[in-house]
Amino acid sequence: MNKIFSYFSEVLIELKKVSWPKRNEVIQLLSLVLVISAIVAIFIGIVDFGLTKALENLVAR
Repeated sequence: MNKIFSYFSEVLIELKKVSWPKRNEVIQLLSLVLVISAIVAIFIGIVDFGLTKALENLVAR
């Protein structure tokens, strides 16, 4: 039990040393991740749609 308490005490000490980003920076980076994710999702959707239509045309012949 003492080892568990010691472990979590050390974890808290290390967490206090972390350089946490400012709220504004977190919002900016989150926005960037969401925009890039949306762009990639749209791109993959377009490619998927195009390949599906191409395969349908090949199979229909």
